[in-house]
This record gives sequence, C-alpha cells and structure tokens, in this order.
Amino acid sequence: MKDIYHDLLVTKTIDPVLGKTTQTGSAVDLQGFEGALMVAHVGLSGDTLSGSIKMTVSFQESDTTTSGDFANVAAADLLGGANDVVIDDADEDEIVVTRGYLGSKRYVRILVTYAGTHTNGTPISAVVIKGLPRHAPVA
Repeated sequence: MKDIYHDLLVTKTIDPVLGKTTQTGSAVDLQGFEGALMVAHVGLSGDTLSGSIKMTVSFQESDTTTSGDFANVAAADLLGGANDVVIDDADEDEIVVTRGYLGSKRYVRILVTYAGTHTNGTPISAVVIKGLPRHAPVA
C-alpha cells in the first residue's frame, strides 16, 4: 500500500445535520492544492419525497468567501456527473454524491436546497477532500 494520508486534507463544508431547510456549506479554501473532491452524504429521508418535496445538491465555486459571489460550477469543471443532483424519490436518497473539481476558483462549497415542506428532515453532511498539495505532507 502507498501512503495517501499525507497528501489529502478533508475539510467539512456542511456539518452533519437533520436538514429541513436550505443548508449552505461554508467556503473551503483550495489555496495550496491542485485538486479537490467534493462529497455530499444524504441519508434516509424522513419525508415522502416527490416532484414537489425534494432536495437538490449543488456544487459551487467562488473567488471570494462572500456568500453572494458563489455560483454553480460549470459542467466542464466537474468530474463524475452534472451539477444540481435532484433527490425526489425514496430510491434516490441514502446516497454519497461525489464530484471532482477542475475549476480555477479559490473557494468551493456544497449547497443543499429543499423544495416543499420537509417536516421530519433528512440527515446530510458534506466535505471537500483537498489533494495534490503543492507542499506535502499536509497531515
């Protein structure tokens, strides 16, 4: 086995929470790293999901930490699938959604928005795994 422990740094963007309303991840600074993997973990929904009661996981980027400056990452800058992963059916929750980040912005975050009334909530959390450090070891 090879050591990757000293080449990766995991940073939270959304603390584990029983989400019922929009959860805006904190900005994760990618300075000093050449790569990132964005990871959202969605648990078993306590509500009956449908076209009108749903969650959307979005991957965002910005040059600043100002919340209003964040925008969805362009499809060309994501590996692993499209942005805006919609979870609107029981067969779609209990999932780990990952996207590789290829963009050039300094900050990234994950945003989970809720549509409809979520009475019981859904467990969620999100991290960014920073990799390819300019200076190792990082841990």
